[in-house]
Amino acid sequence: MAPPETTLEPAAGPRSILDDDAPRAPKSPGEIFRVFTRLALQGFGGVLPIAQRELVERERWLTREQFLELLAVAQVLPGPNVVNLSLMFGDRAFGWRGGLAALGGMILAPWCVVMLLALAYAHYAQHPVVAGALRGMGAVAAGLILSTGLKLIPALRRNALGAPAALVLAALTFAGIALLRVPLVWMLAGLGGLACVAAWRRLAP
Repeated sequence: MAPPETTLEPAAGPRSILDDDAPRAPKSPGEIFRVFTRLALQGFGGVLPIAQRELVERERWLTREQFLELLAVAQVLPGPNVVNLSLMFGDRAFGWRGGLAALGGMILAPWCVVMLLALAYAHYAQHPVVAGALRGMGAVAAGLILSTGLKLIPALRRNALGAPAALVLAALTFAGIALLRVPLVWMLAGLGGLACVAAWRRLAP
């Protein structure tokens, strides 16, 4: 009597990095390294706007809500926001291998470029054209960050606090840091703590 036929199930691929709402997951640590290298090399004046475009709009690895959640945690942790975000993203996709791949993509190629530019800057820093170009890049960087913030505003509709409360907190944070010059640590401890408690009470059963 012939043995019954068996059907082999295909091996499960990498799980979605945050939850089932993520459009797709990266295929390998190598793909994460390539995307974050491309991301980092575009980040003249600031990588955060490029990260939102690459991870949310181009690769569709994150939704806007998921990107906003990762960014919120990255800003609370010590260190550069985008580096923290890349480490968390890579770790949730492929563990420590994904974290190293994302971090390597963020640092390796830009480090080489910065070293070359530092050598050139040492010779031409006092040139009027160079000084004017750097001032202009500062304005562009501010515009990029502002555009990213505006793109992420619709994600607040799904915030646990509700869009009106989230917008009020965002406005108070902007006023405290940009207008009143309140140190960031006090803003995080004050408004940040208040927002965490309010969200916890909303989500508690």
